Amino acid sequence: MMKKMSIPTSKASLVLFLCQIISALDVPLDLSQPPTITQQSPKDYIVDPRENIVIQCEAKGKPPPSFSWTRNGTHFDIDKDAQVTMKPNSGTLVVNIMNGGKAEAYEGVYQCTARNERGAAISNNIVIRPSRSPLWTKEKLEPNHVREGDSLVLHCRPPVGLPPPIIFWMDNAFQRLPQSERVSQGLNGDLYFSNVQPEDTREDYICYARFNHTQTIQQKQPISVKVFSMDSLNDTIAANLSDTDIYGAKPVTERQPVLLTPTGSTSTKVELRGNVLLLECIAAGLPTPVIRWIKEGGELPANRTFFENFKKTLKIIDVSEADSGNYKCIARNTLGSVHHVISVTVKAAPYWITAPRNLVLSPGEDGTLICRANGNPKPSISWLANGVPIAIAPEDPSRKVDGDTIIFSHVQERSSAVYQCNASNEYGYLLANAFVNVLAEPPRILTPANKLYQVIADSPALLDCAYFGSPKPEIEWFKGVKGSILRGNEYVFHDNGTLEIPVAQKNSAGTYTCVARNELGKIQNEMQLEIKDPTMIIKQPEYKVIQRYGQVSFECIIKHDSTLLPTVTWLKNNDELPDDERFLVGKDNLTIMNVTDKDDGTYTCIVNTTLDSVSASAVLTVVARPNPPFDLELTGQLERSIDLSWIPGDENNSPITNFVIEYEDALHEPGVWHYQTEVPGTQTTAQLKLSPYVNYSFRVIAVNKIGRSQPSEPSEQYLTKSASPDENPANVQGIGSEPDNLVITWEPLKGFQSNGPGLQYKVSWRQKDVDDEWTSVIVANVSKYIVSGTPTFVPYEVKVQALNDLGYAPEPSEVIGHSGEDLPMVAPGNVQVHVINSTLAKVHWDPVPLKTVRGHLQGYKVYYWKVQSLSRRSRRHIEKKILTFRGNKTFGMLPGLEPYSSYKLNVRVVNGKGEGPASPDKVFNTPEGVPSSPSFLKITNPTLDSLTLEWGSPTHPNGVLISYTLKFQPINNTHELGPLVEIKIPANESSLILKNLNYSTRYKFYFNAQTSVGSGSQITEEAVTIMDEAMASRQVDIATQGWFIGLMCAVALLILILLIVCFIRRNKGGKYPVKEKEDAHADPEIQPMKEDDGTFGEYRLFSFVSSAPF
Repeated sequence: MMKKMSIPTSKASLVLFLCQIISALDVPLDLSQPPTITQQSPKDYIVDPRENIVIQCEAKGKPPPSFSWTRNGTHFDIDKDAQVTMKPNSGTLVVNIMNGGKAEAYEGVYQCTARNERGAAISNNIVIRPSRSPLWTKEKLEPNHVREGDSLVLHCRPPVGLPPPIIFWMDNAFQRLPQSERVSQGLNGDLYFSNVQPEDTREDYICYARFNHTQTIQQKQPISVKVFSMDSLNDTIAANLSDTDIYGAKPVTERQPVLLTPTGSTSTKVELRGNVLLLECIAAGLPTPVIRWIKEGGELPANRTFFENFKKTLKIIDVSEADSGNYKCIARNTLGSVHHVISVTVKAAPYWITAPRNLVLSPGEDGTLICRANGNPKPSISWLANGVPIAIAPEDPSRKVDGDTIIFSHVQERSSAVYQCNASNEYGYLLANAFVNVLAEPPRILTPANKLYQVIADSPALLDCAYFGSPKPEIEWFKGVKGSILRGNEYVFHDNGTLEIPVAQKNSAGTYTCVARNELGKIQNEMQLEIKDPTMIIKQPEYKVIQRYGQVSFECIIKHDSTLLPTVTWLKNNDELPDDERFLVGKDNLTIMNVTDKDDGTYTCIVNTTLDSVSASAVLTVVARPNPPFDLELTGQLERSIDLSWIPGDENNSPITNFVIEYEDALHEPGVWHYQTEVPGTQTTAQLKLSPYVNYSFRVIAVNKIGRSQPSEPSEQYLTKSASPDENPANVQGIGSEPDNLVITWEPLKGFQSNGPGLQYKVSWRQKDVDDEWTSVIVANVSKYIVSGTPTFVPYEVKVQALNDLGYAPEPSEVIGHSGEDLPMVAPGNVQVHVINSTLAKVHWDPVPLKTVRGHLQGYKVYYWKVQSLSRRSRRHIEKKILTFRGNKTFGMLPGLEPYSSYKLNVRVVNGKGEGPASPDKVFNTPEGVPSSPSFLKITNPTLDSLTLEWGSPTHPNGVLISYTLKFQPINNTHELGPLVEIKIPANESSLILKNLNYSTRYKFYFNAQTSVGSGSQITEEAVTIMDEAMASRQVDIATQGWFIGLMCAVALLILILLIVCFIRRNKGGKYPVKEKEDAHADPEIQPMKEDDGTFGEYRLFSFVSSAPF
């Protein structure tokens, strides 16, 4: 059975790396091999003195190794120390401190040796030191009295601990002291003041030292600082000197920078390669100096340089020899600058260039162990064999030491051993174990057989063939059962036996065989490779903007290999979705109901299979109306203006476009808010214009694309001073309501427009174009004043002026009004009528004198009515019609008249009061027109060849009838029309008999009347002549004839007999083609009748259709 192995594409490089490290070096544990140290404690091992000490040493080998220890270079006999035990099947030591042991008694340098019959491996020198957290030495601390502006250093000087403590400054309330560019803590733990200020005065500057290993904190005695300001110092001096003494401390003076640390202009610093370089410059000065760092002759390393402690500390991580050089710090303020150069030298403890690696050789083979290291200064290389310096180790004729290399020639089984390489300089050492294992082993393939590998198309495929053998086997790969050896650029063959197909395609699938062979044998292993389609997100989630409390849905539609089972996971901001029932995860979507602000973020759809993973993200932006502004503040109060400022509320992801400012007048309209102004959304202040005598409150509303915020809380109230009115009433009018009065109206001022108490109005008027004085009255609380006893409809000049207790408004503008109107006095004259046609006439008149109108001329009205029809001479109900012609027009058109009729009309002038007298009636006649259709058309008494027609005269003859016209034509069965016949009939006739018509024929008739003007509209009818009597007698209903009934009964009986015979023969198994027989002997009596030949058919039914009422 195949074992399935899936290689995600994102992990391919990691798998390859592990295969390269492991496969070629590891010896199967069932074969003899020297010891290998697998785990050990760090070289510098600081232990908690309150807990047991565990010194690790683990190793593997065949046979399993035994362990021994040295302490400070001599054998450590653990059997003689009851507090020390060694773990079973391990070299790890446990020193029992918790049962009475003292950690200090076990300080020293320890080294572990793991040994079996093939050699000995040794650990690093492990230095054991218990951590220390000593108490602060007691000292008497004098208060610090400092003048304002001077610098100050508060020394911490913590006790020397192991490891060094972490320093911080706090007060008595265990609150960290605030630090800034002016006050900060140095790398040595001291607290530096570039210049002191009066607020630095306090008695609880406390330095704390935290020892992490022992989890203890030590506290220094509180330090007191008293800062004397210049004002208080002058008062003290004055109190102690006589009036004749000259006294006075100098004011705080600014000073140029001076370095507090480091001192002098230059210093040096040595740091080891790979460590963090920390350089510090702290300066005194007033104003507080600013620190800047440069590297002389070069640039500060990018991506590894950081500034800390308000740029007073330069931090460079992972330093190398290239970071050596001169670093300059420059402290500068407005008075000058000072600098310091730190010469940095980067030394290096030894580091590997080539560490020795285990050698597995077969008898008679050659090999080398290489040990190359670098450092500053350059390290020395020394070799040991099985933990003993090689110079005094047992001789081996197969080996030769050449500096950093040991050369092995023609090895034998006794050449197996563990060699140690030690590279050391003054800053440290490196120790590496590498064994030489001489074995003669046929090839082994360590990868399980019949593995199934699955990879995604177009990604790398890595097929493992971990192997072992001595001598080292050669590896070959084949594809297919009888495939040839794999070669070419499309494959990569790794030293550890792995076959890599950099870009696996569908045709890469199949069976692969790995063959390992050396001189002692050959072995092979088969494996299967399957190529799967990649997982894809074919519809990704899209950016969404949604209003608060709405619903949003993200889609994630995928396509995947049918043999892979995908799982879809949704994340919000790279974390799990909230545990909230509003989040609904569907098969291919995520829906969020009732969206809130906290749902804002990035949503990611992750699709995982066993082989690959894809993801797509989209941002959800939740928008809403802005939150209301707050903290309204009034400043810059003046009589007619004030400054309003506010803080905007949250815009809720939709930028604020503008702010609307409203005001309330608590004096005149409490509780009513009015629009004041609006400003752009980038502005948070506004200068507002004010009116006098208003008790203002303001509020602000923020507006974005979603809508308006709730109003802010109202501002404080501001009452403006009273003043005389600034404006007068608007919409002043003078219009009379009666012929002898003038009504003056105006729009009163609103409360805030009054500008003060006692609002009144001065109403003034005088007749226009007459040398009269103004007449005035003062009124209050009204918006109308009536002037009586005026002449009828004369112009007046009118004005209304506002005033209050403080004075008058500016002089108002004058408006022209008129006293009341009266009815016009005269009628229009010279009325003339011009008849244009039988339905349209034009009327003319002379305008009346304007003085007789006695009001605003609105136009003329024409009254007209039909007296009688000239054709009938009959009286009828008179219905008058009115047409109004606006303005000063002197003519008009009269449409819709009836032809051949007698009409009367008169004309009247109209003003605002009403109509004047009518002009004398004017009579006019309309000419003849075409008549309407005859009132009815009847067709009666149909015979074989004649029809009788009767009709009624037109309802509206519109003139004198002179004749009728009759047209008719036959219609066949297909509604085709025959020849048209026309007959003229005298006007005094009302019936007509048409003869010599075809029998049983439908006819269509068209009938209209004529006057001298022309023909009127026609009426139509249809009728049918009856059949010939002889033919009718032959066409008797056949269904009622006796012979026909008998014939039908005989046919029915015959059919019944045939059915019985057919049924009997069918039961005997016979077949009788009834259908064919019936088709062949069809009854001629039931053949379809022949279609009509298309001539006009014969009908017994008489049709009559009327289009006119009876």
